Amino acid sequence: MQQERQYVGIDLHRRRSVIVRMTGEGEKLDLVRIENDPVALAIEIAKAGPNPEVVLEACYGWYWASDVLEACGARVHLAHPLGNNWGHRRVKNDERDAVDLVDLHRLGRLAEAWIAPPEVRELRELIRYRAKLVALRSGLKAQIHAVLAKEGVRVPMTDLFGVAGRVLLGSCPLGDAYAIRVESLLDLIDLYNREIEMLEGRIGQRLDGHRGYRAIQAVPGVGPVLGAVFVAEIGDVTRFPSPDKLTCWAGMTPRHRESDVVVKRGSITKMACGGGAGSPTRR
Repeated sequence: MQQERQYVGIDLHRRRSVIVRMTGEGEKLDLVRIENDPVALAIEIAKAGPNPEVVLEACYGWYWASDVLEACGARVHLAHPLGNNWGHRRVKNDERDAVDLVDLHRLGRLAEAWIAPPEVRELRELIRYRAKLVALRSGLKAQIHAVLAKEGVRVPMTDLFGVAGRVLLGSCPLGDAYAIRVESLLDLIDLYNREIEMLEGRIGQRLDGHRGYRAIQAVPGVGPVLGAVFVAEIGDVTRFPSPDKLTCWAGMTPRHRESDVVVKRGSITKMACGGGAGSPTRR
């Protein structure tokens, strides 16, 4: 006799998680709390039988859990944190959260986020880290501009950190404290430059020969950096059945509020759906 497929909801946290197992009719079979550990998670999922339907939320550090679940043969569904209506509950706890995840999926109301494959996640990690370093470097450069302003040093060039700018920074008279700060900031900027250059090399290696990466750069205004962002964040573009779905996922479509004969449209949402509402999930 074939075992009925079970449904599992996981309320994942940084240190511990709550796992609820239920039948397709909504009968609760088990509730456990585990310390976050791949072996412990695999043991609990094994109790759900072959190919269980497992739902977890796209929250802090979900990558490892998704990989463990897929390795165990589970059909993993990633709940979009902003795409699901959790209602107005008097009581909120980890057990209720896990049960609600299962119920949303059982009833066909779960807004899902796309589970990017490991290679796409790694590419995103490199690109997002590069963007973080660039932002931090910009902050360091702004500090140098602020120091020069305090000392009344005029900056005639557009790029203070090019060849001419470096000559100016090495020759302009500054008070001792200001000179120490500028020297330290320049050392940090050089370090950031080195790390950013290293990341760009690694990203270029990963995208070497990527047809989509070359194609997207044919769009005016899209160069290697922005092209890499598009490739990493969109992932498999074929998961979108139409351009409309892609623009909806990217938050480029207007807000739409409709009730009876009243229709209101607003500005673009600027809210990426992450593969959930407005775009297809991975099957």
